[in-house]
Amino acid sequence: METLPGNDMIGLEEIHKRFGRVEALAGVSMRIRAGSVHGIVGENGAGKSTLMKILTGFISRTSGTIRFAGREVDLRTPRDADRLGIGMLYQEPLDFPRLSVLDNFMVAAAGHDPGRLRQQLLELSDRFGFSLDPDSAVERLTVGERQQLELLRLIHRRCRVLILDEPTTGISQEQQEILFAALRALRDRGRAIILVSHKLAEVRSLCDRVTVLRQGRVVADQEQPLDEDRLLQAMFGSLPGGQRTVASRETGRPILAMDRVFSGAGRSGLHDVSVSVAENEVVGLAGLDGSGQAVFLRIAGGLLQPDSGSVRLPDRGRADRPAKGRDCRQTVFLPADRLGEGLVPGLSIREHLLLAGDAPFFLAPTTGRTQAEKTIATCNIIGSPSTPADGLSGGNQQRLLLSLIPDRARLILLENPTRGLDVRSASWMWQFLHRRMGDDGAIIFASPDLEEIMARATRIMVFFNGRILLDAPTDRTDLQTVSRAITGRTPEDARLPAA
Repeated sequence: METLPGNDMIGLEEIHKRFGRVEALAGVSMRIRAGSVHGIVGENGAGKSTLMKILTGFISRTSGTIRFAGREVDLRTPRDADRLGIGMLYQEPLDFPRLSVLDNFMVAAAGHDPGRLRQQLLELSDRFGFSLDPDSAVERLTVGERQQLELLRLIHRRCRVLILDEPTTGISQEQQEILFAALRALRDRGRAIILVSHKLAEVRSLCDRVTVLRQGRVVADQEQPLDEDRLLQAMFGSLPGGQRTVASRETGRPILAMDRVFSGAGRSGLHDVSVSVAENEVVGLAGLDGSGQAVFLRIAGGLLQPDSGSVRLPDRGRADRPAKGRDCRQTVFLPADRLGEGLVPGLSIREHLLLAGDAPFFLAPTTGRTQAEKTIATCNIIGSPSTPADGLSGGNQQRLLLSLIPDRARLILLENPTRGLDVRSASWMWQFLHRRMGDDGAIIFASPDLEEIMARATRIMVFFNGRILLDAPTDRTDLQTVSRAITGRTPEDARLPAA
């Protein structure tokens, strides 16, 4: 049964949440209407993730009242939220990659009738303009297609409230348009949709109402038409400056060289890649998800061996020769999956810093605590030395990862480094990276945000089906040329020469 648009689906009254001495939420009150898309914005550490975890039953509020469809409720577990019809689409889809699309769709579905569920999957996919093959393995899907599958599962379970956490991260513009069309259709059917995002452009495009959180409090609430300047002032207290374009610098010796590299890893692999990156370069990697950027970064970092071809890394010779001693610190790789590949869940900030540094053989409970406190202050991490990595917000996990980069690293490799970061945190991150990079170093980063690449990189490489289709200085190309290259439509005579 659909809910009539305009009624309050969720009411929050004076929601407080404390973690020891830290007050993550300090009296949050808001109303989420049925038949609307409600945006929740705020810088890292503002309390957005904590509030969503309370709504989905993963953590309990310290005090305050939650009403669902006018009735007071107590969300103590995720099952409590599920029974009410509250579902969440996370940044990292919660699926089983080795199972098929249909198998994943059937998880937690009522009954076990593969034929009937296959038909329902196809009907839902067709209704929302998706193109999902029930028999395809989920590990072969793009991030956007995995989100589509998760969204269909939530719809099939008749969720009345859909929470989306940074849903456009890592997906193409075309997939974003398909997703937004589906969300608008669900809104028109009476669903209440909560969009947590740092991207004001998509908030302005999709949301009917926006609430700004800052330091655990509601500091602004607007309905369409939105005043973007006022939203930014509410988020940060002042308007952040625009991104500063990295000035071109004189390059030095080659720091990374690939010669005719082939790899079958990933969806597209790499095909006949020959490229050289020199000291003082900042190289941005662009392309559709799975076009080869991730494989390139892992081969450049020595984490993946090519099937053929040669790779030379900083002061290390060939990539298939293991680094010894301090040489392993010449190259640093920060993955997009912060907890899955970058950090160790359960280990504290102090323990991560000890692992990354020159820790003594015998450790005491206080070993490294002073250094951890200094790092927390320097990197603006919201936490204490004993805070586990999985207890940090996404932005603070990224700050912890950045703090592990040694001074004067020669080659810094980053995969979607500003994922989930607000404007101010992203600006701080780039300043930090340039301080960490030595005078003889280089940065290579992959990002789905073309504007970030054009503003931060001195050089851009566009990947398409495992090949570098465009390699040019950023000041000698433009967004239109890059966009065409990403879709493989760059004509031979329009390609700019490699840097």
